[in-house]
Amino acid sequence: MATSETGPSGDPDHADPDHADPGSIDPEDVDPDYIDGNAMAGPLSEIFAVDVTAAGCRCAHCGLTGPVAELRVYGRAPGLVARCQGCGHIVLRLVRGPGTVWLDMRGTVALSIPVEE
Repeated sequence: MATSETGPSGDPDHADPDHADPGSIDPEDVDPDYIDGNAMAGPLSEIFAVDVTAAGCRCAHCGLTGPVAELRVYGRAPGLVARCQGCGHIVLRLVRGPGTVWLDMRGTVALSIPVEE
């Protein structure tokens, strides 16, 4: 079955631009000046009592699963933007304001946080 990123033949090299996924991003087209997800350790420790960079997360767009520490984090925006290393979609956003921290997690299906028993 052809996906929205392929042409009628199912060949991704002959994609139909009228039916392409508007959210698809080639990770190579995103700014190459990123740092790994460990950059979110400090800001996330202000919200969570555990090290969230060790947590597993699954990208809501492509389904790639891996630790938060392996996300590509960009810090030039008003906050931190963490993108999937597979598809380049935004998985997490963290913005700090006066007395408030906003954590947008709509790009992840779930976080799997390891805890001690």
